[in-house]
Amino acid sequence: MQLQEAKREAVKLRIGISGASGFGKTYSALLLAYGITGDYSKVAIIDTENGSGCLYADLGNYKVLNLEKPYSPERYIEAIELCEQNDIEVIIIDSITHEWTGKGGCLEIQEKLGGRFQDWAKVTPRHQAFIDKILQSKCHVITTVRRKVDYSLDQDQNGKSKVVKHGTKEITREGFEYELSVNFELINDNHLVKVSKDRTGLFMNKPEFVITPKTGERLLAWCSSDVKTDEVKALIKSAESNEELKAIYKSHPSLQKRLHDDFLLKLEELDKQEVKQVEPTKFSQNGTFKH
Repeated sequence: MQLQEAKREAVKLRIGISGASGFGKTYSALLLAYGITGDYSKVAIIDTENGSGCLYADLGNYKVLNLEKPYSPERYIEAIELCEQNDIEVIIIDSITHEWTGKGGCLEIQEKLGGRFQDWAKVTPRHQAFIDKILQSKCHVITTVRRKVDYSLDQDQNGKSKVVKHGTKEITREGFEYELSVNFELINDNHLVKVSKDRTGLFMNKPEFVITPKTGERLLAWCSSDVKTDEVKALIKSAESNEELKAIYKSHPSLQKRLHDDFLLKLEELDKQEVKQVEPTKFSQNGTFKH
């Protein structure tokens, strides 16, 4: 047990994206994930949406884990742990709706136990274990949630009537959004979002907008805003080996671009100390070395 100074650098983002079918949940999640990590190879989708995770493969070389029924909480937990073991930085769970209402999900589990109120005493801990896994993961986690669909008859700018699709209530257990850093709600098929929950203060009470990688970059910067550049420069200067310098680089993703020259100069210095007749190693933007 130890007290330590609070720093947001250690915070991992828990982001929700909800919306009706066809509003762009998966695509928006991928753009957001890329903004956070800057490297699609560090992004994984846990896909329960019949292969929708592969629809945007042209964006980059992200990973896909096809999760098929039964959609029990334990299978979701297993999928998250597999992503963690493979050094994934951003996990997209697309979607968590199946854990609640899908085949083998919590509602069906409760029904098979007898459908009585007291049967929730066995189901709720299993669902809570799934929520806890999301909250405690060492990765950033983006969850997508389906919303129930409703329709209205509206008029366009020319006064013509048209049927408009709306997303209403989220299809998951009530209260999940209160666990999130930010909850984005897609409001139409033009991918416009509004924010229903925002612990960061970056988006609340702002006009609707479209999620882009810049949105993810802003969230990552918020996580790391307590990091002092001078402190990281001092760590770079004191590094005694390439491996130590690499560890410093990977531990501060928000400062990699800003301190790129500092890292490179120190690396060249360490290479000279080793008296190796090789071209100085350079840093790539995804936290790895290349020659």
